[in-house]
Amino acid sequence: MSIKLYGAALSPFVRKTRVALALKGIEFEAVHIDPNDPPEGYEKISPMKRIPALEVDGQFLADSAAICAWMDKIQPEPALYPSDAMEMGQVIWLERFIDYDLAMRCTFAVFRNRIVMRLLGKDCDEEKVQHALSTTIPPLFVYLEKTLKDREFLVGESMTVADIALASQMVNFRHAGEQVDPATYPNLSAHIERMHALPPFAQAIKNESGFVQKVLG
Repeated sequence: MSIKLYGAALSPFVRKTRVALALKGIEFEAVHIDPNDPPEGYEKISPMKRIPALEVDGQFLADSAAICAWMDKIQPEPALYPSDAMEMGQVIWLERFIDYDLAMRCTFAVFRNRIVMRLLGKDCDEEKVQHALSTTIPPLFVYLEKTLKDREFLVGESMTVADIALASQMVNFRHAGEQVDPATYPNLSAHIERMHALPPFAQAIKNESGFVQKVLG
């Protein structure tokens, strides 16, 4: 089976799939795609020209959730989704909440302005960053903090794709110079620290941090 993962290292969605692939021991070829300048014909792989996309023996998947669901079928262990029906639904909800609602604030409002805009030679809209940090992000952190109360993982007794998705978004938050306040959100902060200590995350953070520091100058 030939597997290619199309994407860029700093994308939280690409990182999410890379970490999941690594945890499952699935070998793949990484193919760099600049989301701001995708190559001609990339729409045949990813119709909306987004990353990540996965190619498996000439067939394609163009969404991180779809890719993670696929890998859970071909390599069931360690499981990314619970067998319990209610817990499965909760994981699907949380993955969606993190990939859309949390990502919109932490990655697209904060990380994109502070890091990506500089890569593009444009100015950071710090007003937009501060609005996210003070207004739109805290309620989401409060929800996650309550979800993690007395828990090691977001759902059930083992790590799921929801935990991986959350930790991946928080890498970008970290790259942008922010962190979850452990005094205000102790459960969420501890969860992120545990996840980022996992070898696939620790290696990704180490590899990416040097590049981010160059961007920041």
